Amino acid sequence: MQSKKHRIFNIVIIGIPWLSLLLLGKRDVKRFSLAGVVIVIIEIINHMIGNKRKWWKFYDKRKSFLKDELPFSIGPYMPLSMWLLKYSYGNFKKFVLLNAIADWIFAYPITSFLKKIKIVGLNRLNHLQFFMYLHHKAYILYAVQSWYERKRIYKV
Repeated sequence: MQSKKHRIFNIVIIGIPWLSLLLLGKRDVKRFSLAGVVIVIIEIINHMIGNKRKWWKFYDKRKSFLKDELPFSIGPYMPLSMWLLKYSYGNFKKFVLLNAIADWIFAYPITSFLKKIKIVGLNRLNHLQFFMYLHHKAYILYAVQSWYERKRIYKV
């Protein structure tokens, strides 16, 4: 059974990032959506692996990928990736720095907060390992967007 607190959290973690895309602009959503979709697919695969290896634990008793890991995959990853690409694509150092800051914020204070309110806590990973788990995808995101930009240029 999913607690009311967990249900509200899932709605917020999916709703707010996706609503923020209204501010991003149609052109940028279209430009960065392929890279965002690729990151979501990679994140879903990573969550399946992490779930199986018990890298984290959700506090609600009935375990379900759909109510536990999936909201994290489809909620913040794609919109945040698109915002980071908008403000830093073309400047790799800036992109890596902004991603490192975002990943650090999630790996340390947000993860600690989520454990404190009994949504999810790290189990077989420490905060640094979780940061690395999050951060390695930044390079994949940038590579996918670079590939897409090259293909788009040659199409014209």
